[in-house]
Amino acid sequence: MNSDASQAETCGVDELVPDVDGPLTVSQVAELTGLSPHTLRWYERVGLLEGVTRGPSGHRRYTRTDLVRLTMLMRLRATGMPVSEMQRYAELVRAGSLTEPERMRLLEVHRDRVLSHIADLHRDLEVVDRKIAGYRQGASSAKPA
Repeated sequence: MNSDASQAETCGVDELVPDVDGPLTVSQVAELTGLSPHTLRWYERVGLLEGVTRGPSGHRRYTRTDLVRLTMLMRLRATGMPVSEMQRYAELVRAGSLTEPERMRLLEVHRDRVLSHIADLHRDLEVVDRKIAGYRQGASSAKPA
């Protein structure tokens, strides 16, 4: 991957990932990310995370680059992106910089869904706030003078 593609891929994520000294074990990455070792292995098995190196003992050894990729995947999942779309995104990243327009479209569609969900949550919160205000008003009017 050239430096421009690498910069585009890490933009917005790199600063969320701590600097690490040397490769990390599955347990260390699980502790850093909050993902279980099982989930980390599953991400690799289903093609979300490829290229994780192995040490002489055969154990996975994660790099900071792997952490950056995991962080992006975690953000996509946390914002409701289906695993199938995450797999497509990972596939496009692996295919190289020529796929950046398609990656951007995929993220823009996802962003629109996230914004729609946020708008729904704001409407729901307004209902909750009105209900709380009603209870407060009822509680204050029920107090004896």
